[in-house]
Amino acid sequence: MYKSALLIGRCCALAWALLVVPAASAQERKLEPVDEAGQDASWVRFKNRLLEAVAKRDRKFVTGILHPGVRSGLEGGRGVAEFRKQWALDSDASPLWRELASVLFLGAAWNKRDKGPAELCAPYVAVRWPDDLDAFHGGAIITKDVLVKAAPSADSTTVATLSYNLVEVADWEVDDQLSASKQKWVKIKLGGGEGFLPEEQIRSPIEHTACFVRAEGGWRMIGFGPGSGR
Repeated sequence: MYKSALLIGRCCALAWALLVVPAASAQERKLEPVDEAGQDASWVRFKNRLLEAVAKRDRKFVTGILHPGVRSGLEGGRGVAEFRKQWALDSDASPLWRELASVLFLGAAWNKRDKGPAELCAPYVAVRWPDDLDAFHGGAIITKDVLVKAAPSADSTTVATLSYNLVEVADWEVDDQLSASKQKWVKIKLGGGEGFLPEEQIRSPIEHTACFVRAEGGWRMIGFGPGSGR
């Protein structure tokens, strides 16, 4: 009887290990930040000029750097006129000003779509996201030593510290516990529990991505929208 119980115990332990190890391994997967054009002087100059134009709502400059076949998003058409319409470019309240600035502050990576030219896409998250992970329910932590909290509050207990991890997301928009706080949190799943981190420290691979190509007249934006780099 003792040997039988011991054998059953070992089998149970092995089964538990087989269940736990893959989950732990998945949680340890990371997406290190890259900036594959960081040493390209022409790209750095162009990006800085574009950031300046976005800050000033310089529609003339932004329109001027659009590729003739620019993609406006997953369901949008192509072309400059469609881009202006899709993004309400004539409005100071256009989400383009906020979203484009956000993606340009992160590193970029090269991507090849079908038979077209190589595209430099920012941020790197969309084009470097692993094909075997669910892009709709996952996120990439984009900074180092992120403090994951037990509750959506900076004063809450820290339950984990993560750096560039790929995580499963349970909720992308959680209000801070303090009603007066404007901080938004993202709820993620941890091994055996959950935690919260500030929304600016994690990015979804299907969020807005801007893609650029080299042209005779300089850099041109060929795509901008949710998951534009895929």
